[in-house]
Amino acid sequence: MSADRHPAADRPLHPDTVAIRSGRSDDDTSLAPALFPSTTFKTPSVDEGRRMATDRGERRFYTRYGNPTVSAFEDAIAELEGAEAARAFSSGMGAISSVVFGLCDQGSHIVAQRQLYAGTQLLLQAHCPRFGIDVTFVDGTDPAAFAAAVVPGRTQLILAETPANPCLDIVDLDALGSIAGPVKVVDSTFAPPTIQQPLTHGIDLSLHSATKAIGGHNDATLGVVSGSNDLLAWLWNYAVLHGANAAPFDAMNGLRGLRTLGVRIERQSASAQCLAEMLESHPEVARVHYPGLLSHPQYDLAKRQMALPGGLITFDLRGGLEAGQRFVESVQVMQMATSLGGPETLVTHPATTTHVGLLPDELEATGIGPGTIRLSVGLEHVDDLLADAEHSLR
Repeated sequence: MSADRHPAADRPLHPDTVAIRSGRSDDDTSLAPALFPSTTFKTPSVDEGRRMATDRGERRFYTRYGNPTVSAFEDAIAELEGAEAARAFSSGMGAISSVVFGLCDQGSHIVAQRQLYAGTQLLLQAHCPRFGIDVTFVDGTDPAAFAAAVVPGRTQLILAETPANPCLDIVDLDALGSIAGPVKVVDSTFAPPTIQQPLTHGIDLSLHSATKAIGGHNDATLGVVSGSNDLLAWLWNYAVLHGANAAPFDAMNGLRGLRTLGVRIERQSASAQCLAEMLESHPEVARVHYPGLLSHPQYDLAKRQMALPGGLITFDLRGGLEAGQRFVESVQVMQMATSLGGPETLVTHPATTTHVGLLPDELEATGIGPGTIRLSVGLEHVDDLLADAEHSLR
């Protein structure tokens, strides 16, 4: 090795390091992300205007098309995911709906798992049929179920979510990635890129509600999709017309969140492990869903494809609805709110909030009962969280 060659040049950087160093092309010497709040940029000539209006990579034409701050966030996500390109949206649902309607036509067929965030499920089962798009739901924990439901020549999209909201079911990414034909999309919101990178398993598009762990501070509403240049170019055409583009200020906060993603996820995972073990041993708790517990039915799979088990825990209380309501209304350090991934520990009662739009049999199929609680572990000291959980369970 030559004397002026840095040893890091001979090895890939760790995702924690990539999260800090990426997305800085427009920052010049500033260490903080540069904010370009402008909606509109001066066009130098008619010929340049024509080029800018049709160039997916243009960052200084009109912010619905592209923006330097938003593009910096997209660049950072793409590098972190090992993707060729990324597109940011105004929310996670903006990203999902753009993928579905940007890639599917009337007569298309989608295969999706049953264990999904309710917003995604309602989009697929209530709105896709209005546009002539058929959807087949399968058990995402069965590695063969997705392939078995594919209709050759007709299935355009396979949509998975792992870990799934809220019961943390795990999809085998290698099995999913081996399916030939349809575009394979994974919502990896519960496992941000420092935990899991779906594209390395043969998945075509990795999707996040970056409002959650990636933003990490409850102050940015964002969605993001990453994948190949060809797929992102196709999505860009639809996204510009759909208009669910990310705002520059949110993208700046998303970049800020990326800088601390690694250490936040590590701390949250460690605290979540302690809480999950305590909950599992508590007499008022019937069952705990957490990929870091040996009792999780897919513990080995989670260990294989996730660097950390993450900061989300879901558990079922023996007392049903009354016990669930009492728990979420009794917490003092934790707070009752429906989001996740931020510095504050949040508790949610899915049956009456995030999944309230589902029918009883749909809730049951998703694994949600009246006493189900979702817990998003934050950055408070774990001893305070353990004491608060113990108090609320009493």
